[in-house]
Amino acid sequence: MFEIDPTQAYLILKPLVIFVLGMVVYSIFIFKFYRFIAKKDVFELNLKQYNKSSHPIIRKTFGIFFYLVEYILLFPLFAFFWFAILTGLLSFLSKNSSIQEILLVSVAVVAVVRATAYYKEDLSKDLAKMLPFALLGIFLVDVSFFTITSSLDVLKQLPANINLLVYYLAFIIALEFVLRIAYGIKILIFGEAKKEEE
Repeated sequence: MFEIDPTQAYLILKPLVIFVLGMVVYSIFIFKFYRFIAKKDVFELNLKQYNKSSHPIIRKTFGIFFYLVEYILLFPLFAFFWFAILTGLLSFLSKNSSIQEILLVSVAVVAVVRATAYYKEDLSKDLAKMLPFALLGIFLVDVSFFTITSSLDVLKQLPANINLLVYYLAFIIALEFVLRIAYGIKILIFGEAKKEEE
């Protein structure tokens, strides 16, 4: 006859609860993360609202200043955050890759997601969520695939590759500026495109 043993139930259900909570937190984080990185207009700060000047030249000057604050000061911080998240995820996903390969793939993924955001945000979102959810899939199929110590050993090599990090971040920032300028020129020439009906 079946008897409920609270101690046994606790021992059986504790790993399940931890597993479920971990997956929920991870999934929500990735959901927020990929939707944020995949937007064409990353910032919705609307700093223009603080531009109270009525003089056209001063208004334009403040507009340029606020735009530069968003994309020279804030965008590099966000780019570094995305880059760090993807590097961390890739260090867990790849067993035998060097830190240089992991950094290369991380910056390539961020660059592709940012570039495709200016083409179609839906494509960008799909690309941004592919890698994190692939990591979750691998974890679900083979829990033994991941070893925290080997992943941390790879990440400990980051300080020795600071030059590589700086060049990659500079590339992402430059790419964003080129994309922004190209998008601005496209709007000047062709006007704002109407959203396609899905």
